[in-house]
Amino acid sequence: MTTNTRPFGAPQQVWTLAWPMILSNVSVPLLGAVDTAILGHLDSPVYLAAVAIGASILTFLLWAFGFLRMGTTGLVARAHGSGDDQAALAWLERSLLLAAALGLSLWLLAPVAVPVVVELMNASAAATPMALEYTYIRLFSAPLALANFAFIGWFIGLQDSRAPLLILVCANLLNIVLDALFILGFGWGARGAALATVCADVAGFALALWLARRHLRGVRKPSAREISPLTNAAPWKALFGINGNLFVRTCALLLTFTFFTAQGAAQGDTVLAANAIMMQLLMVTAYGLDGFAHATEALTGKAIGARDRAGFHSVVRIATGLALLVALLLTLVFGSGSGWIPRLFTGIEPVLANLGAYWPWLCALPLITVWSYQLDGVFIGADRSREMRDTMLLATALVFFPAWWLTRGWGNHGLWFSFLLWSLARSLAMALIYLRISRAGRWLAPQPAGEAPTGQ
Repeated sequence: MTTNTRPFGAPQQVWTLAWPMILSNVSVPLLGAVDTAILGHLDSPVYLAAVAIGASILTFLLWAFGFLRMGTTGLVARAHGSGDDQAALAWLERSLLLAAALGLSLWLLAPVAVPVVVELMNASAAATPMALEYTYIRLFSAPLALANFAFIGWFIGLQDSRAPLLILVCANLLNIVLDALFILGFGWGARGAALATVCADVAGFALALWLARRHLRGVRKPSAREISPLTNAAPWKALFGINGNLFVRTCALLLTFTFFTAQGAAQGDTVLAANAIMMQLLMVTAYGLDGFAHATEALTGKAIGARDRAGFHSVVRIATGLALLVALLLTLVFGSGSGWIPRLFTGIEPVLANLGAYWPWLCALPLITVWSYQLDGVFIGADRSREMRDTMLLATALVFFPAWWLTRGWGNHGLWFSFLLWSLARSLAMALIYLRISRAGRWLAPQPAGEAPTGQ
């Protein structure tokens, strides 16, 4: 593995890591946007409503295990920063084993859990069968989708942002082509969208295996006489400690998104379809800005591994400044494109009317959410998963749900207001914690109970 010799936090280093991640990240929601656009131009909003519900369920089931990406990145980055490439590889192996176990568990639980969740999401009678079929098909590739999270986290931790770019862009381009073929060519509707994604998951996993080979050259594997790092209990304990916090945090986040979708569904397929389009655009914003957060994870983790305090703070300042500029640009694009952007996704006039009414909420969100994305990157790189968990739980329980309850009379506007307030609360809570730790000079200090060992 090669080591970047430029100083931590150099603007070129941040940008070199960030731009491939921005492109690869944006390809994920753009894929969902293409799904939405293709289905939104069919003759009924039911197709779009069914996929919105199914995709929301899959987001919860799969991205609840997004810690396989986040936790792996921080652990690998710190091992890489300390020069221990064998330990970095061992973290990948543990994460892949965990991904396989979790994926198989989803297969076993799906027949019981999925029908209950679809019913709880207030799906219409017409959308329910399609939502169920979409979800069951997508779950077929769940183990490989989770393994791809682990691979991408490993690549980012090694400061190789080109590999995730190739994996995600190639897989998502394949998905888009198959979407057009299966939905428009074969007329398979929601089933076609699900099958296209399964094929993309398989292709992404195969490409990740192939790209991993060059990082494995020169990494010494334990001999038969040595104790395998996979049987060492201490790293497994650290892995579960970090991933447990991230799992709880992600579940709270996805609970908010799933509840948001369900409340939109309760207002009818037209409102649900409008919310689905706006949420896809918000995902483009989130994934794009996360490119800077991923660069922050890798570089802060490496700075901590190398005990470079000045480099740590330099990374945070430069990456946050770049992310803020991009967030401002996105706000300007959404604001100036309110007349034509919605028509890229649908030609159904009632849906367009709803989009016009709720569009200002989308314009305001990039400048509010960018802070939480960046601070997530800092906390992941520094192994502060406990703080990430606590701030998410507080924002969800004390801000989002009370705000929604108090603004139910506002209809869908109240739902979007609650979401914006929740995003603001996350950003403010994490910023306060960041300032407190910075003033105490404890970013490079060892973590008490949840410290992840750099070695194996």
